[in-house]
Amino acid sequence: MPSRTPSSSLFGDPAPPSRVATQGTWINAHCDGGARGNPGPAGYGALIQDDSGMVVAELSEFLGLKTNNFAEYSGLLGCLAYALEHGHARLRVVSDSELMVKQIQGKYQVKSPDLKPLYEEAKRRIAKLDGFEISHALRHKNKDADRLANEAMDRGMKRPHAAGQPAPAPLKATPYPSKAETPVEPRSFARPAASAPVPVSKADTMLRGFTRDGVVHVLGGTPLPDGIFVKIIRE
Repeated sequence: MPSRTPSSSLFGDPAPPSRVATQGTWINAHCDGGARGNPGPAGYGALIQDDSGMVVAELSEFLGLKTNNFAEYSGLLGCLAYALEHGHARLRVVSDSELMVKQIQGKYQVKSPDLKPLYEEAKRRIAKLDGFEISHALRHKNKDADRLANEAMDRGMKRPHAAGQPAPAPLKATPYPSKAETPVEPRSFARPAASAPVPVSKADTMLRGFTRDGVVHVLGGTPLPDGIFVKIIRE
């Protein structure tokens, strides 16, 4: 099975075509990118087939410490570079990154300053093709690209990946929620059984309590004298 680890940079023109472009036929690419952490060790993978379904290339590249969305865009750029370098004028891309697909389709705005240069480079390469389509698929329909992306991350992390064994799953690219959208896990505090107030004269005395609206509340009703320093330890 043909394979290739792209050497082209993310930016700049890909290498000149290695053969005459076939104007009427399409190639089809499934691409995926991920990072183990955000940012973290990242990589992308892509499986490229001709219009009859024959595999013509596998792309797999470690990207260093990057974000999930950076890796997803790198997968798309790798597919575009392959098409341009090998003279394929028509390219269909399938990705399980809904964010990237809808940004390329013009349905979502690109607000991230880190993604905007990748988006603009992708659009520049797309404009050089005679035909381009991109669509979203669920992750279970993108298994080959996911495998290649994980192999890239394993190589970068010097982690052996046994054949037939499931690779560690990367974190998938999702839009970053605002602070208002970030759920806060509720916490409950059990009040201890009634007991005599604990003296606070010693520096090493530990009291239990919680903070609310920036105010320290001590459990058990023990008053805090003025002028002391309080060390808060998260439980």
